[in-house]
Amino acid sequence: MATVERASQRTLIWRRFRKHRLAMVGLWLLGLMYAAAALAGFLAPFGKDSHSSDHAYQPPQIPSFSFEHGFYVHPTAGRTDPETLEQVFTEDTSRVVELGFFVKGDPYTLLGFIPGDVHLFGPEDPGERFYLLGADRTGADLLSKIFFGSQISLSIGLVGVGMSLVLGLLLGGVSGYFGGWVDLVIQRVIEFIMSIPTLPLWLGLAAAIPPQWGPLQTYFIITVILSLLGWTSLARVIRGRFLQVRGEDHVLAAQLDGVPKSRIIFRHMLPSFASHVIATVSLSVPTMILAETSLSFLGLGLRAPAISWGVLLQDAQSVRTVVTAPWLMMPAVAVVLAVVAFNFVGDGLRDSADPYGKRSS
Repeated sequence: MATVERASQRTLIWRRFRKHRLAMVGLWLLGLMYAAAALAGFLAPFGKDSHSSDHAYQPPQIPSFSFEHGFYVHPTAGRTDPETLEQVFTEDTSRVVELGFFVKGDPYTLLGFIPGDVHLFGPEDPGERFYLLGADRTGADLLSKIFFGSQISLSIGLVGVGMSLVLGLLLGGVSGYFGGWVDLVIQRVIEFIMSIPTLPLWLGLAAAIPPQWGPLQTYFIITVILSLLGWTSLARVIRGRFLQVRGEDHVLAAQLDGVPKSRIIFRHMLPSFASHVIATVSLSVPTMILAETSLSFLGLGLRAPAISWGVLLQDAQSVRTVVTAPWLMMPAVAVVLAVVAFNFVGDGLRDSADPYGKRSS
């Protein structure tokens, strides 16, 4: 007798998700970005605190290749133009800075506990400087800063959404399952929070952060602030799903059998719409990333010496700076890529949540 293959809901969702091309592109891109964040010390040519005041606003350098030197660039020297007062860099063509792979450089720590000093790409001589994407106002390598900034900018979205998920599941689930006056109170609280203008609320809460706090404390409180503001929409979604599911036959049968409420919620109700919750959460992550970037860009979020994409974009607040040093906008490219990738993945999860339905993309 031929056996009938039975696929679980998770398998059906994954099969359909793999057919969503943009979602797979976004998933691969996110995988590469988070891998780069984890290996930032190895991928970055220089360390977090490495800078050279002589190379402030150094333009990007394009490596050349020769059989004698391999990949190389010419060292540069900066001077101030007496007429325009702009920083002008000239190459010393009599010397070369040889570049190589797996070179010794600034020490770093991978994943917080693995020490190392080997970098994927950089100058063969640790004392030389090389700026693939240019330098910021302190003469620090912008490419290295972007790698290190991804550690905070990408993690704050996941941590913030994780905290929002807990609040949304708890309050939204209680509101949808019990109903009555409990639902009334929770919904009025949600409506009150959602009625407050977002930007002034962010500014007010961020301004309450003591300026003497260190980067770790500021990172934690910014995450808490974003979570306290981001759980309301998720709670609304979960409440609606609970209201829809609590009247179905399998839930009523479990209630009549005397099954505990906690088991009914986590065993019989949540699994039926878990995929929709995952899709909603994945679409909330880019909102968290943009919120942190906006606060830090305005100087009300993370502050130096903390490194995030928003902190790096603070150098691009001046129009004159952007005109004379447009490479300072490169962290914005990283933000756009991360947000687009998360949106692609979220759309794919949303379309795959119902494996039996008609594909929408």
